[in-house]
Amino acid sequence: MSPDTRADETFDGFVAARGDALWRSAWLLTTDHQLAEDLVQTALAKSFRAYDRIGPGGFEPYVRRVMFTTYISWWRRKWRGERPTEVLPETGVTGPDTDARNDLVAALSGLPNGQRAVVVLRYFEDLTEQQTADVLGIKVGTVKSQCSRALTTLRSSPHLRREEDNND
Repeated sequence: MSPDTRADETFDGFVAARGDALWRSAWLLTTDHQLAEDLVQTALAKSFRAYDRIGPGGFEPYVRRVMFTTYISWWRRKWRGERPTEVLPETGVTGPDTDARNDLVAALSGLPNGQRAVVVLRYFEDLTEQQTADVLGIKVGTVKSQCSRALTTLRSSPHLRREEDNND
């Protein structure tokens, strides 16, 4: 077995073990299933060659950093890659938690990209302030201020108000 084959198996093992968690973060950022898949695949493709150099221990933070910087660069481009069509795709079936999930996604989509990235990393990926700063390549103080602003915005979001609050 060649060293390249072992590296592929180890990389494949990483993707199998952490792919769903990466996709979840990507979905929370993009709020779109296909864009989330594209974002994860792009980040993994960009990161693949660095796997042997970085090693398994530090590879996930590296991939996440690539994923978040790719996400930010996508939204800086004017063209988003969508084209209008005459035929609309089928709509999905909704489940019991769909309303709460849609409300959360709507509230998150109202945040600027940097604040959304900080919230996803801090509260959905459960990273520390320092880990979040490392992934995004920013200072801890910036993480704190972005998080504070984001939480203030989310607290006042009409999407996240409880029914009791709306009935009063």
